[in-house]
Amino acid sequence: MVGAGPAGSSAARAAAERGGRALLVDAARFPRYKTCGGGLIGTSLDALPPSALGAVETRVTTASFALRGGRARRVRATRPFLALARREVLDQALVDAAVAAGAEFRDHVRVTRLEDTADGVLVVAGGVELVAGAVVGADGSSGVVGRHVGVRIARSDLGLEVELAGTKADWAERVHLDWGRDPGAYGWVFPKGDRLTVGVIQRKGEGAATRAYLARLLDGLGLADRERLHDSGHLTRWREPGSPVRRGRVLVAGDAAGLLEPWTREGISFALRSGTAAGVAAADGDLDGYERYVARELEPEQRAGARLLRVFERAPWLVHLLVTRTGAGARRFVRFSRGEAGLRILHR
Repeated sequence: MVGAGPAGSSAARAAAERGGRALLVDAARFPRYKTCGGGLIGTSLDALPPSALGAVETRVTTASFALRGGRARRVRATRPFLALARREVLDQALVDAAVAAGAEFRDHVRVTRLEDTADGVLVVAGGVELVAGAVVGADGSSGVVGRHVGVRIARSDLGLEVELAGTKADWAERVHLDWGRDPGAYGWVFPKGDRLTVGVIQRKGEGAATRAYLARLLDGLGLADRERLHDSGHLTRWREPGSPVRRGRVLVAGDAAGLLEPWTREGISFALRSGTAAGVAAADGDLDGYERYVARELEPEQRAGARLLRVFERAPWLVHLLVTRTGAGARRFVRFSRGEAGLRILHR
């Protein structure tokens, strides 16, 4: 398994639990900071091993929504509908779960080449040649495994994020979402213990506008003067319909496969589920089964997210109105966030 984020660690754990000999490698030293909002919808929580649930730092009962920095309106629930975690903590917990299941983990090991051979897949990792019966690539949206498989990307977005010093009283049990000025853009504030993660995302190629949006969001919320603990960016990419998730004995999962939800760009639930399915397929020798799983379970969600994105790009005010001014819209948002209904419920 190449890459020790949620997809790779889930694949390693699933394969080891089924009796496979699983090696999980990552180019970084662990634990490591990872740019990510860290939002865990109910679908993600359901896919986590019990030992990783301790990584959750905040459970959310209230969301506030603003349109282009305007007046915020709140949606409240009687019980939590979203959880938040720092990725360095969550990812380490998932690695630990994989190791506990019997997988071997090596960090600071970079995979540089893959080659199909008669005996399996030749993997050059950390300058050492290994032969694997199957490879699961979970090395991110621009990783070597995705290129090997030939993943085709429909669209890329740029996310910018700062992690701010805060207090546990800040934004207690509340997240904030701002629908941005540019088509498809939005911003967020996610509280995690004594920190606040503030970020924005919009189409790649508008770097200056994205930076300006983040500055406006921070200033408008009175957060511009907070101490910055991290300041980073990342690209999110989602696949074209029908893009391959397999080449021979090599599978891709999570971001490496372009598996995420196009409207919110939520990817952790896709990573956990696709990684687990890939690990099972690799251990069982049923690689065709992984392709069927993606087509059956994940592609419909991506299509629904793409439809919602098109609506949001044309009429963000309508999305804002439905979620904040109608009980049905608010209930659907909460049900989706809890994992009680799929994304398609929001498109009805």
